[in-house]
Amino acid sequence: MSVNANDFKNALKLWASGVTVVTAQSAQQGPKGMTATSFSSVSMEPPQILVCLNQTTDTGALVLEEQSFAINILSAEQQAVSNEFAGGSNQEQRFANVDWETGLYGAPLLSAALVSIECKLVQQVVAGTHWVVIGEVENVICRTGEPLLYYHGGYRQLAEV
Repeated sequence: MSVNANDFKNALKLWASGVTVVTAQSAQQGPKGMTATSFSSVSMEPPQILVCLNQTTDTGALVLEEQSFAINILSAEQQAVSNEFAGGSNQEQRFANVDWETGLYGAPLLSAALVSIECKLVQQVVAGTHWVVIGEVENVICRTGEPLLYYHGGYRQLAEV
């Protein structure tokens, strides 16, 4: 027997995660980006990550088309950026409201992100309503700061112990 969607959603609210913005860009479509919390490392050799992207998103479609993308891990000061890229505005407005630059491999890198990871797509798998996208890491830019966390429907910050 399958778990109903509300029970599943309530269970996943209890999983704390970091917040990322996945970005891609093409000459024809320009930059696109979306907030994603389903992100993880996969392998150290070769360095690979995965991210889950809803099949209905224009960002996901562009990632598959361009075969390259970036994961921008947001800092604690970027709640507004997370909300903006979660659907608060259209793609043009999203990028107009944030400082960014084109990375070495063509994807937009958010200048204030804690980390920007540039990837080439190596595998995609359909899983329910999403694509599980695996990328091989081509470049990493680390900056200083604390991560933006998401837990139980709200943003959180690290606490000193």
